[in-house]
Amino acid sequence: MKNLKLIDKIIYLVNGLLAFVLLLSYVLPFVPPKSFALLSVLSLGVPFLIVINMLFLLYWLIKLKKQMLISLLVLVIGYLSFGSLYKFSSSNNDVHDSQLDVMNFNVRLFNLYNWISEKGIETNIVDFLKDKSPDVLSIQEYHPHENIDLSFFKYKYEKLSGRKTKYGQAIFSQYPIVNSGSVEFPETSNNAIFVDIVKASDTIRIYNIHLQSLKIDTKVELNQEDSERLLKRVEKTFEMQQEQTELFLTHKAQCPYKMVICGDFNNTAFSYVYKEIKGELEDAFKEAGNGFGRTYEFKFFPVRIDYIFYNSELELTSFKTFDNKLSDHYPIMARFKLHE
Repeated sequence: MKNLKLIDKIIYLVNGLLAFVLLLSYVLPFVPPKSFALLSVLSLGVPFLIVINMLFLLYWLIKLKKQMLISLLVLVIGYLSFGSLYKFSSSNNDVHDSQLDVMNFNVRLFNLYNWISEKGIETNIVDFLKDKSPDVLSIQEYHPHENIDLSFFKYKYEKLSGRKTKYGQAIFSQYPIVNSGSVEFPETSNNAIFVDIVKASDTIRIYNIHLQSLKIDTKVELNQEDSERLLKRVEKTFEMQQEQTELFLTHKAQCPYKMVICGDFNNTAFSYVYKEIKGELEDAFKEAGNGFGRTYEFKFFPVRIDYIFYNSELELTSFKTFDNKLSDHYPIMARFKLHE
């Protein structure tokens, strides 16, 4: 510190503070929100903390200063604990006779209220789905829009709520659905639904989870009173997410089949709910994804809150995040090779 200029001393102090906050955030997946909801809010900022510490590391590296060690150490600990925020993977896109393509997409009611000013978003979504032709499609914020025709899927299961505007979750499949149902979450329209599909002699369960939304509008400027109210709402939301996760896990534990879990968790991969739902399953993005894996349109830094998990009886051959602006979420798709 003695040999540093004043500006570098200030930068190093800020670096140390943010490195400590990032280190603190590594315990978040092990802290139930109900026991410390305020701390859980920090999970939303972990991607930002990682990026900013990488910038600090680069700054000190360019200057050839030993101060780079503080961010380097914290980033290495994070990498060993969670893996990389940015993925370099090679996917095998070979087509097999026994394969299953599963897509997850929060369609935001097919732009029912014109959040995107471009016309024809709903039909563009249908064209996109026809082009990619997933075998199974898991949709959050589904709405039976009058311009939406998904009849090219042979089977579907949907769970809708609302009086004037119907909305909810849906699963579409090209393979027979032999069982279906819903895991109800209290005091919300969010829930988890499931279908058991049969391909050849194999039965696979597909879950579609939509955890409680934070409902944060990043375009709105907040004063102190609004910020405090927002913080309380976020704390409450994380507590609800924990309760919803516990209900889902009770149902999941009774499943006798191979499974794929799709969903919009409204939380990052550094959160308690991510760790609990994933359990011993594999995260398709971490196994075969590329880049930051951003699934939500957030202007400040890349955020991944939509996931596809699977168990080891299924062999993942590819994973892709589609960079199209048809919703505030980006669709993701995993391809599996089945061993029958």
